[in-house]
Amino acid sequence: QVQLLESGGGLVQAGGSLRLSCVASGSYVTINTMHWFRQAPGKQRELVATITSDGRTTYHTSVQGRFTIVRDNAKATVFLQMSSLKPDDTGVYYCDMNVDIGLGARYDAWGQGTQVTVSS
Repeated sequence: QVQLLESGGGLVQAGGSLRLSCVASGSYVTINTMHWFRQAPGKQRELVATITSDGRTTYHTSVQGRFTIVRDNAKATVFLQMSSLKPDDTGVYYCDMNVDIGLGARYDAWGQGTQVTVSS
């Protein structure tokens, strides 16, 4: 079983910055793709950013140029650096990691989420 723990959320004024962290623990062979999702009140969860095992990144168009996803494989951690935050960025942010647990078995592990609130 792999557990993910997010941290770094909080309340920030528009234009401010936050850095989210998500660290994996437990038993696994390797971690493949890592993602950050968010869910705003009354809306569906949406994919914010992705980083592959070889470091390729993709972003939702609404955060392009403002958010940066980075991974530290040695520490089994993924970060989301968020700058120029807007009230529309408010929501619960979740990390998701696709983990290889051996014998060809893979699954997606999810964190519990961390709240980000951006005030205008």
